[in-house]
This record gives sequence, C-alpha cells and structure tokens, in this order.
Amino acid sequence: MTVQLRVGPLIGTLRAVEYHWIWYARNWRATVISSFLQPVLFLVALGFGFGSQVRPSAATGGLAYVVFLVPALLVVTAVQIASWESTYSILNSFKWEQNYWAVIATPVTPGQILCGQLVWGALRLLGSTTIFLAVAAVLGAVPGPGGVLAVPVAVLAGMAFSAPVMAWSATKDSAEGFAGLFRFVILPMTLFTGAFFPVSQLPDWVQPLAWLTPVWQGIELARGVAFGSLDPLPALGHTGYLVALLSVGVLLGRRSFRRRLAV
Repeated sequence: MTVQLRVGPLIGTLRAVEYHWIWYARNWRATVISSFLQPVLFLVALGFGFGSQVRPSAATGGLAYVVFLVPALLVVTAVQIASWESTYSILNSFKWEQNYWAVIATPVTPGQILCGQLVWGALRLLGSTTIFLAVAAVLGAVPGPGGVLAVPVAVLAGMAFSAPVMAWSATKDSAEGFAGLFRFVILPMTLFTGAFFPVSQLPDWVQPLAWLTPVWQGIELARGVAFGSLDPLPALGHTGYLVALLSVGVLLGRRSFRRRLAV
C-alpha cells in the first residue's frame, strides 16, 4: 500500500512560489521589456508626447493628460502582464516543460500549485506596477500620495482577469485560442475601456461592454483612489466586481488543475 504524503496549504503554496522565484531570479532579463520598459515608453510617448497637445478639461478631470493617464496605465500594465502569466506560462508548465507534473510527484497538491501560481502572479504584478509608479513619480506624473493606492488596485484588476483565464488555459492542450484572446479581448480592453479617453465618448451600444471588463472597473477604481474622487458606493461596486471575478476564477481553476493533474 502506497501512502502519498501531503504538506499543509501554506507550505505547499510557498514551495510553489519558491519555484517561480528561483526561475525568475535567473531569467528576469527576458521580462524587462514587457514588464518595465514598454509601460514607461507608453507613458513618455502618450503622456508627454501626445499629452502635450491635450489641454486639461472635464474629460481628464481637470488634470494634465499624463497625470490622468498614469493610474490607467498601471491597470493596463497589470492586465497585460497577467495575460501572459495566465496563458502561455500555464500551458508551458502543463504541456511543454511539464513542470507541474514534476511538482505533483511531490507532496504539493494541485490546489497548492494553483495557489502558488496565483500568489506568484500577484507578486510579479506588484513589483512591476510599483517600479512603474516610481518612474512616473520621478517624471512628475503622480499628483500625490494617493497614487500609491492605485498599485494594489492594479494588482487586483490583473488577478481578476488572470484567474479565469488561468482556469481556461489549464484545460488546453495547445496554444490555439491564445492569439484570439490577445487580439480580440486584451487589445480592445486596452484601447476602449477608458485608459486613454473617457468611455462616455464611445458609441452608446459599446459602453456596456466596456463596463463589464475588469480593466474598466480597475481604471475607475484606480483613478478614484489616486485622485481622491471616488465615492464609497462606486468604490464598493468596483471592488466587489473584481473580487467576485477573482473568486470565480479561483474556483474554476481549482477544478481545472485537479482534473488535469489527477494521478
């Protein structure tokens, strides 16, 4: 009779996080462009370049365009990083390098593997958005200390998007569908959810589609906490939506990981 040992949830999750950290410590240079340089280039090109032609108005809340842009770019950056971590990275661990199969041979459970992946993803988003905010502050694009509160909001928005996609990726045997996700979901969410101009300028029939996205919810919440303009009820609504989406993703992910890694 074979007895399969298990470790506690916290220990198992930390072991999974440790694996990701060891890999990242050796390969972080490969993520510099997408995680750090690309958001800063967007900030400089759009915030200071294009933004120099945009006067403060009601559309920007009376703020300079670059200041209006920073909280939104935090959220967009978090979602874009999370999109990679929840698609190709997941499939790679299941199908190509098969890292998850090696881990499941240890006392770590499928649920702990998922939790470790989620925690690591949140830590990556936290690091990337913090560095971006620091650069923006040096460039004078952060209006005050409230901008710091936009960082956890961006992390929450990124994870609210990541968790359901991660559950979906765990069911796939190939990368088919990922290109469509990037082209027809992530790109429109980046361009048409209020990051660069108010959603109210979109056609009436498009606006409800934007409201359903975690990016719009995150941008509204991030701008509200950064500029001190968010009322309690909208704050509760945006936060509740993102937490609910994250929770559903976690539940679906636990089922997908358990089914895929059943041994």
